[in-house]
Amino acid sequence: MLDIIRKNGIILAIFAAITTGLTAMIHEVTKPAIQAQKALTQQNLLDQVLPPTLYNNALQSSCYIVCDPALGDNKEHRLYIAKKDTQPVAVALETTAPDGYSGNIQIIVGANFNGLIYGVRVIEHHETPGLGDKIELRLSNWINDFFHQKVDKYCNGNFAVKKDGGDFDQFTGATITPRAVVNAVKRSTLYIQTLPGHISHLKKCNNKIEE
Repeated sequence: MLDIIRKNGIILAIFAAITTGLTAMIHEVTKPAIQAQKALTQQNLLDQVLPPTLYNNALQSSCYIVCDPALGDNKEHRLYIAKKDTQPVAVALETTAPDGYSGNIQIIVGANFNGLIYGVRVIEHHETPGLGDKIELRLSNWINDFFHQKVDKYCNGNFAVKKDGGDFDQFTGATITPRAVVNAVKRSTLYIQTLPGHISHLKKCNNKIEE
């Protein structure tokens, strides 16, 4: 009886070792393809907020880490600097709207250093389906209203939802969500305007696509 148990235990151990080895091998074989796909997805997102004709550097390699309350929290955020012939011309900045109806809304904003916005996209949110989720491009064209809007620190009364006296539409039955996004975009674009002169002091990303 003990011999049978011992034999079965050895068989199970061998099977587990083979399975683990195969899983590890498959992971290593597919890892480059997965990383390449993630890099492609990330570049596609960056292209939506910064026109590729605007810069000629490798944008994903020009990644920095910034931390400022203006970005919605005290966490680290990634910032990509677009350069034309080594000259910084614009930024794609990941930021947070902390006051969404259902919590934080993660956003990426593309703008130049004069406050001109090239694009905004929502990366992650938990807003109510059918109401607040209209901030997603696949559900509504609302997010494109930021295109070529300009944020000026002296005259920003119009950079708000219409209910607050601004130019941006709110959603029927949902004002909190678009208000949170508009305010986050405004704060982030103002922050981008403070960057010239400080870029050389920014912390570089590790350039590794998160698994």
